[in-house]
Amino acid sequence: MQSYTELTPPTAVTHSLSLPFLSSTANNLVLVKTSLLQIFSLKSVIATADERSSKLGALTSDGTAIVNGSGPVTTRSERVQTTKLVLLAQYELSGTVTSIARVKILKSKSGGEAILVALHDAKLSLVEWDPERYGISTISIHYYGREDILFRPWEPDLAQCSNILSVDPSSRCAVYKFGSRHLAILPFHQPGDDIAMDDYDPGLDGEGAERKESVSDIGNGPGAKDSTPYAPSFVLSLLALDPALTHPIHLSFLYEYREPTFGILSSQNATSTTLLNERRDNVSYAVYNLDLEQRASTTLLSVNNLPYDLFEIIPLSRTVGGVLLVGGNELVHVDQSGKTNGVAVNEMARQCTSFALADQSELKIRLEGAVIKQLGIDSPDLLIIQRNGDLLMLSFKIDGRSVSGLHVRHVDTDNSPLLAGASCASSVGRGRMFVGSQDADSVILGWSRASDRLKRQRSRTDFTGDNDELADLDDMDFEDEDDLYADDKHDEKVKSAAAAIPAHRPEDDYKFRVHDTLLNFGPMSDVAFGILPLDGAKPTQPPQPKHEFMTTSGRGRAGALMSLRSDIVPQVIQQYNGPPFQAAWTVCAKKSAGASNGDDFDNYLITTSQQHSQEQRKSNAFALGADVLVEVQNTDFDPDAGATVDVGTLNGGTRIVQVLANEVRTFDADFGLAQIYPLSDDDSGAESKVVGVSFTDPYILLIKDDQSLSILTVDEDGDLDEVEQGENFKGSGWLSGSLYEDANDVLQLSYGSDDEEDSSNVLMFLLSAAGGLQIYRLPSLRKPVYVAEGLSFLPPFLSTDFYVRRSSCHGAVIEILIAELGDSVQKAPYMILRTVEDDLVIYQPYQSPIQGSKDTSLRFLKLPSNHASSTPTENGVMEEDEIKIGPRLRAIHALSGYSTVWVPGSPSSLILKSASSPPQNISLSGASITNLHGLHTSKCSRGFLYVDGSGILHGAMLPLHSSYATGWVSQKISLDSEVNALSYHSPSQTYILSTIAKSPFKLPEDESHRTSTSDDESFLPEIDHSTLQLFDRKTCRAIDRHNLDRIEVATCIETVSLETSEHTHERQDLVCVGTAIIRGEDLPSLGRVYVFAIIDVVPEPDHPETGRAFKLICKEEVKGAVTALSGVGTQGFLLVAHGQKCMVRGLKEDGSLLPVAFMDMQCYVSVAKELPATGFCLMGDAIKGVWFTGYTEDPYQLRLFSKSPYHIETITASFLPDGRNLYIVVADAGGNLHVLQYDPEHPKSLSGHHLLPSPPFHTPNYPSTLTLIPPSHPNAGSLLLTSPTGSLSLITPLPASTHRTLSSLQSHLLNTLPHPLGLNPRAFRTPSGKVGSVAEGAGAGRVGIIDGNIIRRWNEPGNWRRWGGEDAREVRRAVYLATGGGK
Repeated sequence: MQSYTELTPPTAVTHSLSLPFLSSTANNLVLVKTSLLQIFSLKSVIATADERSSKLGALTSDGTAIVNGSGPVTTRSERVQTTKLVLLAQYELSGTVTSIARVKILKSKSGGEAILVALHDAKLSLVEWDPERYGISTISIHYYGREDILFRPWEPDLAQCSNILSVDPSSRCAVYKFGSRHLAILPFHQPGDDIAMDDYDPGLDGEGAERKESVSDIGNGPGAKDSTPYAPSFVLSLLALDPALTHPIHLSFLYEYREPTFGILSSQNATSTTLLNERRDNVSYAVYNLDLEQRASTTLLSVNNLPYDLFEIIPLSRTVGGVLLVGGNELVHVDQSGKTNGVAVNEMARQCTSFALADQSELKIRLEGAVIKQLGIDSPDLLIIQRNGDLLMLSFKIDGRSVSGLHVRHVDTDNSPLLAGASCASSVGRGRMFVGSQDADSVILGWSRASDRLKRQRSRTDFTGDNDELADLDDMDFEDEDDLYADDKHDEKVKSAAAAIPAHRPEDDYKFRVHDTLLNFGPMSDVAFGILPLDGAKPTQPPQPKHEFMTTSGRGRAGALMSLRSDIVPQVIQQYNGPPFQAAWTVCAKKSAGASNGDDFDNYLITTSQQHSQEQRKSNAFALGADVLVEVQNTDFDPDAGATVDVGTLNGGTRIVQVLANEVRTFDADFGLAQIYPLSDDDSGAESKVVGVSFTDPYILLIKDDQSLSILTVDEDGDLDEVEQGENFKGSGWLSGSLYEDANDVLQLSYGSDDEEDSSNVLMFLLSAAGGLQIYRLPSLRKPVYVAEGLSFLPPFLSTDFYVRRSSCHGAVIEILIAELGDSVQKAPYMILRTVEDDLVIYQPYQSPIQGSKDTSLRFLKLPSNHASSTPTENGVMEEDEIKIGPRLRAIHALSGYSTVWVPGSPSSLILKSASSPPQNISLSGASITNLHGLHTSKCSRGFLYVDGSGILHGAMLPLHSSYATGWVSQKISLDSEVNALSYHSPSQTYILSTIAKSPFKLPEDESHRTSTSDDESFLPEIDHSTLQLFDRKTCRAIDRHNLDRIEVATCIETVSLETSEHTHERQDLVCVGTAIIRGEDLPSLGRVYVFAIIDVVPEPDHPETGRAFKLICKEEVKGAVTALSGVGTQGFLLVAHGQKCMVRGLKEDGSLLPVAFMDMQCYVSVAKELPATGFCLMGDAIKGVWFTGYTEDPYQLRLFSKSPYHIETITASFLPDGRNLYIVVADAGGNLHVLQYDPEHPKSLSGHHLLPSPPFHTPNYPSTLTLIPPSHPNAGSLLLTSPTGSLSLITPLPASTHRTLSSLQSHLLNTLPHPLGLNPRAFRTPSGKVGSVAEGAGAGRVGIIDGNIIRRWNEPGNWRRWGGEDAREVRRAVYLATGGGK
């Protein structure tokens, strides 16, 4: 009984699309990351760029760049206009997206275009943007995976076929190729549609025998044609279009046709490299015109005898026209008349085809996996992005209106900003392109040409070279201005410019630079559990070890290590000595308004001591600027006045305000007392205490323990006065409040009718005792400008007209804060609520349109939260109308470039948000933090000050070079080479990793085989070869290397405690490396096992980290490649999987590995692991499945205990012990998780010979590793999954009672929650095809895996719809456990 939860979302971009989505004038970018849909807008900012930015990556705000994680490197910078991505919304989908396309429908809710999404299980979903709900809205979903459509004898499964989606450029219809030869056609209504199309009756006009309508189209009943943007879809067989389309390769709609027209690339016989002599040039390209009224097609042209390796059709806009056919060795252009022109890009083209091609074989490039994109709709050039990240430019020679030649040239390699290949590309504006990647970080790429810049300068006589600021502006501004004066013959000018391809000129080179970057964790091929190094020179560092996950990331030159943590480890800069502190505040005081004290550093520190009782606590004021705190002397600050509640500044920083429990004191910049303002009630004489404070110049909001408020304002002289309150306002009870200065009028709230001139931009958000929200525009308190009484119900959408009838299920909201979240690129206000259960709820304000009016109204959208609190203790339970006393939410406006919020608790956390990510609540590591405040000094710039549980005061900063976009703290350490294996050596606190590089491969000459001729040696294939590196975590650099042979690649690395002496039985942690020696496909591969020790050596001068090095102890050659290594038993032996055998070997003193036990596997083993110190072993292969074996030491032998009951294409597997139960979790090649239990007493196990399966669980992230988390790490005993998509997941064992509770909760949420794109999460988690049917039958009657992604949405509905009732406390504890303790 387990649960599966994604800890981090996928980060590898698989699809991208640029379109006006939010409105007709918007410029949006839609990204798909496997099963995550993200919607971005693009924002132009003025940033700094340096001449090396094209190679270093994204721009920074201070002209620095990070190289190999070693820190910032200052370079010469200039100010340029830069395009940044701003995240608007993201959705977790219950499906794997295979393609997306834009559709212009007749009428959408936002006025923008719609998105057509294709999924792997033959589904199409049409979505639009709904401005009223500030999210996507599903228009329709079309399902074509029915048995009556797909069922054919001997037809492959749907998952084994490639699906292709293409939409007509005029949005008249979409075609969707699915299965082996099925084509779905979905027409769209457009202005000017023929009425006869709507009146078409298949019963009267006839219908093709091959046609089948999709009965899953939503809203296709009578009269639905006026309410839906599409007409009924239908399915045809490709053989009905043309009997020759037996093996379709690719299809795409074409430009410049009156009717919907698409081209298909296909072959009558399957293409094959091995049968090239018989099936050379067997590919055909045909163009078909669709008649949507008659549902028929017409063949317009056909081109036969094309090269066999063509795999893609790229339609070209009217600037060039026709299509570009892409092959692995050539490029072919076909115009509308069928005329062809091609170019060969390597020497293999002439061996593979007889098709006439221009010779550019000297380029020696490979086009497999390349992405080709036109540089704008009006550009004749195409950008080619190779698999290794190299850029090429494709130009056309145009004679008149036809293409007469193609020319490919390399882009300057020193100017190439990409480190790996691309998965997709989309133009996002003039001179801008988004390049998504699964092997590296995705980027926004910008370009310019010197020739274009010179032309623009000559066309502007009033432009002078002295204006450097204008010269640095981006090309986009000038080109957009030129478009205003463009004539009607623009296309002819562009074509005439491309008519001839002149000799290459340097000024024609494109200059590329990176505008923005999206971090990618994947692909993750290995993982290791390590410990962050502690700096012994700093006694302020906490002594307890800080654990981390280290994974591999990237391919090729983008190879890196990725350090991941679930919490933030503050980088302590200094420690302030003194008595135990309770709280501390920093102050930046100024002599006069507008004055500056240098860099606006904080100059004072005010603390509250915890040496005395609550009534006798003292406050102290210290001068900042030194490591030792020096108390200010000879001032009016009174330490005996009592404990300080809060501290702030007013009147432009000239007044220091100290809020005490019963009074407010103001001081000047030298702590001269200016005013004492008592807070007692003059009428009743009652003295209430202040428990909460909110500052916004010139106002102070004071929350008191008797549910009353005081609002103070400061005049120009710096004197405080109270804002007048009416009787109705005084009679109300208030639990919490917050001030916010809406300087840019983002919330667009009214100013009132009679006090608009006296109103300010300061808004006061109040939480009433009844749980309602009221917003006032200060200084007026007569009438609120916004009222939402249903706030306590925590609805998904909060508005003024929301209410719930006859329900008492409102939540106990006890605190409210309005604060800006974001970074230097984008900041926006958010409403943050805290409940009595310590849940954190974040609302995003937005403007919703009012029907029948051009005005908008303010609404709040409830955001999904990754924060799941545990059940509070009994003494922590509060009544819903009780004032919260203690640390409160605090906004920090400048923390390492972030505007963030500190959330007190155990543990406390920070809410961090970047422009391209949602708000993330990340815990702070270490002891309990009782107080936190911003700190800005020369030694700790834009850091924070915190008091730990021991009363010690620390000045700290966020970790350098870290990202928080996924909810985890990540640090990417660039290595410039791909890492394929990784292990951690605990005694030396180093990582051992294998980096691979590409090298030309030639068959060995010392073996009997067919030798290659000299003609073949100019364009050789490439293979991997490995280098072992000893990596120091503290300095993030390799301190030693061991080179393997040229044709040898490391396959696995493990740190194992081996016995090094047969006499003393001494054990030592040694590094074991398994390798494969590749000798070509005709010769069997060999393998080697290396055993290294990490020894101490004399370090290099000024580099103490180099005092460790490799020492080779053993090098053993074996038959077959070594595929897995593991320690086994209690005597320090090594389990080695090589070839078709698994052997247990012992290390002898002479440096050899002695076999002591073995097992014939009959297949190559993909995984071999031991449950530590038990002798239980599992072996898995890609043919048969999983083997559960046991190792005994007296006598030495491996015995088979049990095996999987059905075939599993095993990629990785791991043990998952749960008390007295033993489970084995297996991930297959289809991304399915199989849970197998060893229970020999169960009757279905056949006396233990078969492992008992549970229903399989599908995940779209295709796990690459399954690792049991060690006991010393967080979430010990759970399984950590890594994937090529960059997603981290967790499988957690659950007690039976918890599993039953969560199973009921999951069923409730599946039926009540809205699911994006109208998808079915239950069907998504059920494997499809033969694997799913066999596994489902074998696991019938057993419980399955709980979907943690669903159950953590427990708080997403309003409280009146939340499942649990009186058992909500138990449900909360179960959700907390199943989701990995809040992550």
